[in-house]
Amino acid sequence: MKLSIVIVSWNTAVILAQCLDSIYANAPDGDFEVWVVDNASTDDSVSMLKEKYGQVKLIENEDNPGFAGANNQAIERCAAAYVLLLNPDTLILDDALNIMLGWMKSHPEVGAVGPHILNPDLTLQTSTYPRPTLGREFWRLLKLDKLRPYGVYHMEEWSETEPRPVEALLGACILLRRDLIETIGLMDEDYFMYTEEIDYCFRISKAGWGVYWLPAAKIIHYGGQSTQQVATDMFLQLYKSKLRYFRKHYGRVSGLLYKIILLVATLFRLLLAPLALFQSGEKREKNMTLTHNYYRMLKLIPSM
Repeated sequence: MKLSIVIVSWNTAVILAQCLDSIYANAPDGDFEVWVVDNASTDDSVSMLKEKYGQVKLIENEDNPGFAGANNQAIERCAAAYVLLLNPDTLILDDALNIMLGWMKSHPEVGAVGPHILNPDLTLQTSTYPRPTLGREFWRLLKLDKLRPYGVYHMEEWSETEPRPVEALLGACILLRRDLIETIGLMDEDYFMYTEEIDYCFRISKAGWGVYWLPAAKIIHYGGQSTQQVATDMFLQLYKSKLRYFRKHYGRVSGLLYKIILLVATLFRLLLAPLALFQSGEKREKNMTLTHNYYRMLKLIPSM
């Protein structure tokens, strides 16, 4: 078998069906399998899968082990030479799967590849990142990338035809080589949500494999369809995961410095919060929500 596709889902029945339809409508050449790991959904995801997609291999969890843990459950059972980690809020376009598989086959030094990810309006979505450092996180948290890109890549200037080596890929769609997984192991399940793909890409690079962005392969990603259901919790989870990343790869001192950066950025955002009162409509509501999230962050940082 050439390809195993792994989808982790939580309360995403409608968009999961659309994702599966796009896979089968744009299927790769040769045999492939699709695994869906359901993380204790309370909607009709499981019944929908059993009724309409009998060919899908389903893992039903009674609780939510997180993104990395759920992916690992399926990866351990996958039979193919390549494993695609795919979010349920994505749509496969045209020949994207064959393009990724063909390119990986002709580049045996590459361990992971990500496609050209588009927003629903077909504009470019940021899907690759430089590896996090304390300096980049400070720059990003204070929104200084608007002045000069440093914490992010300036993908708008990249060629749409030339593959490009990158340091980290967005977890919405990553194609992995089975040989790579057997070499470096599964994803780190201590990340419940977020940063697990950055961690994994770092491990891929340290093991000597390439990580690439492949613009010829295109998919659509809606984004946040599961996490927006618990948006504040996921906001906090993001920074818990980032903190774990710095402690794991750079030590306790780096973790302490990251907490200080978080504190400075949080206080800065809270100081600016009253400005939201002079805004109107959706922008005001968004900034008020962010203020609430940063206030919760301020209370959480000492115990992180």
